[in-house]
Amino acid sequence: MMHPRRVTRRGFTLIELIVVLAIIGLLASIVAPRYVRTVDNAREATLRTSLNVMRDAIDKYVGDKGHYPDSLDELVALGYIRQIPEDPVTGRRDSWQMLPPPADASVPGNMADVRSGATGNGQNGRPFSSW
Repeated sequence: MMHPRRVTRRGFTLIELIVVLAIIGLLASIVAPRYVRTVDNAREATLRTSLNVMRDAIDKYVGDKGHYPDSLDELVALGYIRQIPEDPVTGRRDSWQMLPPPADASVPGNMADVRSGATGNGQNGRPFSSW
């Protein structure tokens, strides 16, 4: 007598799927903090670069004109920088804080330095506004 063939179904059991999803969740929980830290590092590096570029432009302006600029817009208008960079922490171009020259400065003008207008601290613990 012939035995009827058993039909076997191929696929994954519910337990196997749960185990795979648990492993994926565990890996995601390990990777996510590193990704966030990497994004923060990139944002801070961009902020440092933007500040250095603008401060260099201010120094060149003072060397050429003999006085401090009145604003970042003046640096753009005269070609010292192409455009006002976006503050990577605030995501805005108008959040930069212009600092006047020291009271005892021999060079006239309105803007001797620029700082970020972002609130909070960097990964080094210093406030963004003091960079």
